[in-house]
Amino acid sequence: MTSPQPDTDLIGKIRDIAGSGGVLTEAADVAPFYRDHRELFVGAGLCVARPRTTEEVAAIVRLCAERRVPVVPQGGNTGLVGGSVPDDTGNAVVISLARMNRIRELDAVNATMTVEAGCILQDLQDAARDADRLFPLSLGAEGSCMIGGNLSTNAGGIGVLKYGNARDLVLGLEVVLADGRVWNGLNGLRKDNTGYDLKHLFIGAEGTLGIITAAVMKLYPRPAAQETVFMAVPRIEDVMGLLNDARAASGDCVTAFELLPRLGLDLVLKHFEGTRAPLETVTPWYVLMQWSAGAGAGDAEAALRRALESFLEGRFEAGVITDAALAASEAQVKELWKLREVLPESQTREGGSIKHDVSVPVSRVSEFINRGTALLESHMPGIRVFPFGHVGDGNIHFNVTQPVGMTKAEFHGHWEEINRLTHDLVMEMDGSFSAEHGIGRLKRGELARYGDPLDLELMRRIKSVLDPDGIMNPGKVL
Repeated sequence: MTSPQPDTDLIGKIRDIAGSGGVLTEAADVAPFYRDHRELFVGAGLCVARPRTTEEVAAIVRLCAERRVPVVPQGGNTGLVGGSVPDDTGNAVVISLARMNRIRELDAVNATMTVEAGCILQDLQDAARDADRLFPLSLGAEGSCMIGGNLSTNAGGIGVLKYGNARDLVLGLEVVLADGRVWNGLNGLRKDNTGYDLKHLFIGAEGTLGIITAAVMKLYPRPAAQETVFMAVPRIEDVMGLLNDARAASGDCVTAFELLPRLGLDLVLKHFEGTRAPLETVTPWYVLMQWSAGAGAGDAEAALRRALESFLEGRFEAGVITDAALAASEAQVKELWKLREVLPESQTREGGSIKHDVSVPVSRVSEFINRGTALLESHMPGIRVFPFGHVGDGNIHFNVTQPVGMTKAEFHGHWEEINRLTHDLVMEMDGSFSAEHGIGRLKRGELARYGDPLDLELMRRIKSVLDPDGIMNPGKVL
């Protein structure tokens, strides 16, 4: 791409479009928009534009396209791979969607809501709940992440097992293209075979093909009952069988299935005051599981609990689990989930950490954890391997913490070699080195290394058609 040569009055013209409060230029104001959530990447830009409408986004993009000025779309900036911040050239305009936060329509009968890209995920969950519906996308950053970013990265989270990734929750999109035209694909149809399903080009594209400005999202009936249990599982080899048995016993009502290692629980108890172990039993592995029952008879809650208690009794007798804590109140449910939610931060507080967001076929999760752990422990004696996460869908956050006594800086000096060992094993096992966080800037080299050549060629050809001048979030993904 030719180095952009913006007009000297470009910022003024953007201000004419977005209004006096719609452009940020002061260093203190723009700084949060120029660095990523993990502070791995810090960039620079011409300004931060904060449009309020799709029309304003389109006008700003047209203005930038005329001058070949790079555009970096940004939602809540909670991503983990540097996909939502500019590079350090200072040539880009960051377009924050934060002021585009309206729910345009909620259709309870059609079970959809049409939302703008800047809507906070938790606000959408609350709006659905107020309408006696469920919006099932749920992840740790839901109090600050925005739906546009969730769609641009095809976010996963704890509900994938039952409801799928963000991609599976979308019926229609509105997208500003690289030339400033608006593609209106907003519809709430569940059956529409009229050619290519174009929305899927933009979901997971991380803003490199266009800017998602609105979406039609699916809603579901609210569960009539939910049960949450924390289980001690001595053998990692039994974990996936436990999931399959739970799905069968519940009538496929398992909505969350999260793996926690004892090391993770110990670090949570160490670094977060007020947390406590749900079980006295000390074992290498724990599983946090949730069952949700659909609307039904008035005794749905009692029936679900009976079914879960019967299931647990059978797993005790089989020796698969050795202890379990069944939540008896909403407060206890929150206590159990807090252990999982703060687990990544507990690792950060412990010191240096190297993170891997990977997936393998569900049937090979325990094999991967065993092989990966042995591989890294033999490579670096004392390394603390930290596998956790949404293993019900094959996604393991295979993180590692530095050996006791090693400095954070020294440990991070081994980042590339530990990545290589882990990702080589993942790919050998027909997995993915990026399960739900995306590519961004952090994993571009991994995509180039592991990506199928034809896949990469097709992606580049699509990029060249939709963004021939390469102005849309340059330097990300490809």
